[in-house]
Order: sequence, then C-alpha cells, then structure tokens
Amino acid sequence: MENHKNVTEFIFMGLWENRQIELLFFVLFLLCYLAVLMGNSVILVTITCSHLIEQPMYYFLCHLSLMDLCYTSTVIPRLIRDLAATRKNISYNECMTQLFTGHLLAGVEIFILVSMALDRYVAIVKPLHYMVIMRRKRCDMLIVTAWIVGFWHSIALLLMVLSLPFCGPNHINHYLCDVKPLLNLVCEDVHVVSILSIANSGMVVVAIFIVLLASYILILYSLRTRSSAGQRKALSTCSSHIMVVVLFFGPCIYIYIFPAGNENKDKEISLFYTVIAPILNPLIYTLRNSEMKNAMHKVWSQMSNSHLK
Repeated sequence: MENHKNVTEFIFMGLWENRQIELLFFVLFLLCYLAVLMGNSVILVTITCSHLIEQPMYYFLCHLSLMDLCYTSTVIPRLIRDLAATRKNISYNECMTQLFTGHLLAGVEIFILVSMALDRYVAIVKPLHYMVIMRRKRCDMLIVTAWIVGFWHSIALLLMVLSLPFCGPNHINHYLCDVKPLLNLVCEDVHVVSILSIANSGMVVVAIFIVLLASYILILYSLRTRSSAGQRKALSTCSSHIMVVVLFFGPCIYIYIFPAGNENKDKEISLFYTVIAPILNPLIYTLRNSEMKNAMHKVWSQMSNSHLK
C-alpha cells in the first residue's frame, strides 16, 4: 500500500457542474433506482413463486434480475448521494471496493446473458434435445461458471490498479470508480496498463458480443423452416434478448475498447448500463412476454387473496 500513500481519497467530478441540474437529476435518479428495485423485485418474486423457476430461461432471468439489483446498488445510491452533496469524496479503499464489486457483478451479468443465449439456441435449434442439454444441474454449473469468470476478471483488474502509484491529483472525472478514469490519475506511464485493461475488458466484451450475435443469427436462420406461429413466438423471445444484449454491450464496447483519455464521453455513456438498462430489462422481459404476464397476474392474485384472508 506504500505506492499510493499520497492519495487517501478521491473526489468525483460528477456528471454536471451546474448545481441546479444536479438537484434535478438527484430526484430523477432516485426515481430510477426505485423503479429498478421494484421492477427487478417483481420479476424475482414472480419467477421464484411460480412454475417458471423450473424453466431454464426464467431461471437465468431470475439471476439476471438479481445481478441488476446488486449492480445498481453498488453505483446508484452513491451517485444519488453525490448529486445532493457539495463534496463528492470517496476513500481509496471504498473506491477499490466499488471497482472490484462493479466489475464482478457486471462480469457475472455478461455470462448470464451468454447462458440465456445458449438456452435459446438449444431450445430453437435442437428442441428434441433441449431437456437433456439444459437440465438444472447444467444450468447451475453455468451460473457457478459465471461467478468464477466474473471473479477472475475483476480480481485481475483490481490487482493491476492496486499496483499503480497515485501521487495526485485525486479528482476522478466520473461518478464511479472505474479503470479508465483512475488511469488518468496515475503518476507514471500507463500505456502498457491501458493495453492490458483493453485486453481484459474491451476485447473480451467485443468477442462475447460477436459470439452472441452469431448465435442469434443462427437461431434466426433455423427459424425459416418453422411454422408462422412458431416463428412469431421464437422471434418475440429472441428480440427481447437481443434488445437487452445491445443495450448492455453497446455502451460497454464504446467505453472499454478505447484507451484512457480525457476527451471520451465515458461517464455519460456508462449511464446506459448502470441506470437505463436495469430499468428497461424488467419492461422488456415482461411486457413482451405473455407467459411472464400470466405468471405475474397469478402470483400477485394469490398473494392478494392470502393477505385478505
């Protein structure tokens, strides 16, 4: 810990410098966070209290909603607090904790999206083998693998950042602790570290995004032999997944594929996957899914009836 002795805390520069705009967005992001909590909690309760939990697709969706809840809780509460505060400070240790936790949960979420794409691929391309391939034990293994991969990704980034010297200044041009804004504060050449960061995050995200797109292209190609009713049902499900993937991966690719620099719009773009996507995910997966809507109606009706009794 010797090499960062001159920096014990960081100061966030935040999203805006105008105080009135910050107070306006304090209210907006507070409402957004409440919407994230409510929307994803509804999905969690609906799936876990209904027969949907037995289906791999909804099993993965349940974990995705849990990740959205946890990930936003590492970012939005502090963002809300900082919008109301005059001094947006965070200690060195808290900053490193947020960096590790954020990348861990985001890494897990990415591989859950991969698992969901695999589930849809098997369901549509190999329907006769679906129950054998996507049995619960294999689904559990996919979730465990997501946590292992997410952990190694985030621990590698954390160890890399911990080895860097922060001698000052300590103003982070962002609203959260992330690798790129922190690299701008390092008091030594960071070209090699920047390349390692791009390899760890940027190239991995691009590779996974290409694999996901390829899987959905194969799914759409295989649908040409199905009946029109089967095509509509499969397209409805896949289009929801594709929207979520694009919403999450698009901003991530923009941010992590380019080297650190002060001119990038990283903090504005990152709002898409820290705030907007977790709000839209529950809407995308419920409003476009009749099975989910029916389960929600049944579960919440049962809960209302039991409460009245």
